[in-house]
Amino acid sequence: MQYIHNIPIWGDPVDPGALKQIQTCAQTADAVALMADHHQGYAVPIGGVVAYTDRISPSGVGYDIACGNKAVLTDLPASEVRAHLPTMMDAIWKHLSFGIGRKNETRVDHPLFDDPTWKHTAVASLKQMARDQLGTIGSGNHYVDLLEDEQGRTWIGVHFGSRGLGHKTATYFLKAGGAKDGIDVEPLVLPVDSALGSDYLACMELAGRYAYAGRDWVCEEVARLLGANILDEVHNHHNFAWREQHHGQDLWVVRKGATPAFPGQRGFVGGSMGDISVILEGVESAEAEQTLYSTIHGAGRVMSRTAARGKINRKTGEIISPGSVSREMMMDWVKREKVELRGAGTDESPHCYKRLPEVLHHHAATIRILHTLHPMGVAMAGENELDPYKD
Repeated sequence: MQYIHNIPIWGDPVDPGALKQIQTCAQTADAVALMADHHQGYAVPIGGVVAYTDRISPSGVGYDIACGNKAVLTDLPASEVRAHLPTMMDAIWKHLSFGIGRKNETRVDHPLFDDPTWKHTAVASLKQMARDQLGTIGSGNHYVDLLEDEQGRTWIGVHFGSRGLGHKTATYFLKAGGAKDGIDVEPLVLPVDSALGSDYLACMELAGRYAYAGRDWVCEEVARLLGANILDEVHNHHNFAWREQHHGQDLWVVRKGATPAFPGQRGFVGGSMGDISVILEGVESAEAEQTLYSTIHGAGRVMSRTAARGKINRKTGEIISPGSVSREMMMDWVKREKVELRGAGTDESPHCYKRLPEVLHHHAATIRILHTLHPMGVAMAGENELDPYKD
């Protein structure tokens, strides 16, 4: 950990774009920190932790409200999964909905659709879309993984958020609050006791419950497809805001691409499709206090999507100019790691990400690794799916 302009920052090298963004955030926040997987986002960097006493930042939470990770431990031995891995991955790929704007072919009902928050203007028209999309995975870096731990046990890992509901909700409040569009802009910050601020918090909480419901359903469905029982689960948001106490103050803590990690609190952090993932827990330390009890949410990108895949015609998927990563390069990596892959574009290749063990090392004083998980099967949206979400 190092201090740059009095901001605690983890990771090396420090991304200059992310540094500039967190410095801008610090001008209006009561506390900030930057995790080791940081990189530029929109207004607020991915890996940024930004806290306010009586304000909330829709820019900080981002467009994919309540994006998060869930991992469940099953009673299925990994050896049995490996023996039937292609068939199991085919079933996951066929049964679940990957990609943008997809509807779930299985109707999923949930008590959250009776929540009175749906009457808010920001979300009233989104209820049917949200109902249709509940349990869909989306595109970009969203995934369903089958993983093996050091004891030969099978875990299911998923990563996605509140789908179109979160994106459209964020868009509504950013526009209503007069947020500027772009990378190097000041984040929108709203007083929590204002009408817009209180409405945002209510709708953010709704999107959070929606994201949890979706990840719960997908994990349960994958376990059912595998014929497995769920023994344990680890579940966290990483694009969200929580009311917490730090340094004797009550704060709204916004974590954008950062995972809550209070002492003893477990988290699931995924690497790339060709790298390990981990189950970790927070530990008490002076350094942990500086993170506002937060940690990384993934490995962090080292290559933009455009640099990786090249320029693509958004309508046809045709490659206009090639990128730095070919499909052959990506497949060579995952085959070397004995990963059964379904879908995925070259912009999600392991070449685009830092190595997770190296990123975790920067937070060694704040976390404890409980389980190391190796990927067996990975399913993501297909090659020509372009992620519409801005974070």
